Amino acid sequence: MTVVVVPVFNAPDATRRCLAALESTLDRRQPVIVIDDASDDPAIPELFASLPRNWTQVRNESNLGFVASANLGMTMATGQDVVLLNADTQVTPGWLTALERCARGNDRIASVTPLTNNGEIASIPEFCRPNPWPNDPERWATACRESGPALYPEVPTAVGFCMFMRRAAIDEIGLFDEAAFGRGYGEENDWCMRAIEAGWRHVICDDAYVAHEGGASFGPLGLKPGGEAMETLLARYPDYMDRVRAFIEADPLANRRQAILSRYRALNRES
Repeated sequence: MTVVVVPVFNAPDATRRCLAALESTLDRRQPVIVIDDASDDPAIPELFASLPRNWTQVRNESNLGFVASANLGMTMATGQDVVLLNADTQVTPGWLTALERCARGNDRIASVTPLTNNGEIASIPEFCRPNPWPNDPERWATACRESGPALYPEVPTAVGFCMFMRRAAIDEIGLFDEAAFGRGYGEENDWCMRAIEAGWRHVICDDAYVAHEGGASFGPLGLKPGGEAMETLLARYPDYMDRVRAFIEADPLANRRQAILSRYRALNRES
């Protein structure tokens, strides 16, 4: 069974929305690990007190950062596949089933990323742009399901807002690199490139949708232009940006996005 891991630091309103959507879309037996990374907002402990009793709660004694908290969650999910979920997301009905179904399509799939409003190469309706927060995430999810067969295109990297990770891949290539990417940004890209070098694949699940609020403006796939993370990534994998550019130019989901948008507009007319 897949374990959902949600690292949290402050942002109680977004976190409350995220966890409420999780609770409403998951089976009661679904394992969830919520990690409070030493939040200093008093609303976070109050929020945690209302979580389902079967969810595992962790509070870091000091602020470790997203990368270390994600690694902690992956380590705690012993022997299980993992979904890392940002606390500024909102999942939709059927999201996890769709990710798991996509992953089962090939036993060398290391990661799966759903479609979203704000997720670079996984973004709809505008590709590689931060689309606004949707008024109706569930309608977008319905449009993804009802607009034709999924393509599951292979991508050069997952996008970290919502990232299914196969346990066999984690066991083979290890966790995120805290030493190099401990400040955040780039850790999932590095992990994905390590996986590719080991013969693994990454795909987009285009019949699942998870809304993502996002924060500051970042460069390609969550990396700060000219920052240390980008420098480290390109030093390790000089062809990384070439892979990303090739995917963007090919744009294998172009027709699929149009079909999803058409179905979304039809659903709006029907409502």
